[in-house]
Amino acid sequence: MKVEFTLLAERQLENLYNYIADHSSEQIAERYITRIVISCEKLAEFPNRGTRHDDILSGLRTVGFERRVTIAFLVSPDTVLIEGIFYGGQDFAARFRS
Repeated sequence: MKVEFTLLAERQLENLYNYIADHSSEQIAERYITRIVISCEKLAEFPNRGTRHDDILSGLRTVGFERRVTIAFLVSPDTVLIEGIFYGGQDFAARFRS
């Protein structure tokens, strides 16, 4: 199974990196983003983990990361598609309901 990121998820990671780098350091930002990506890649090992949100979008699942990030993803037979990386209190449901 492979893990892929949507363009939105890639942009969200980039924006989060920039925010952390601006408010802390590039090294801290790099380590944090790397940990998020590794967490996403581990979904390939057990893709059906997390909380289902079929009421929002059929097949949508989320997992938390270090109590500050919500990773939203869809699972197909051969791919885990990372749909979004939501930091803090961002409303991930709003992204899928629009």
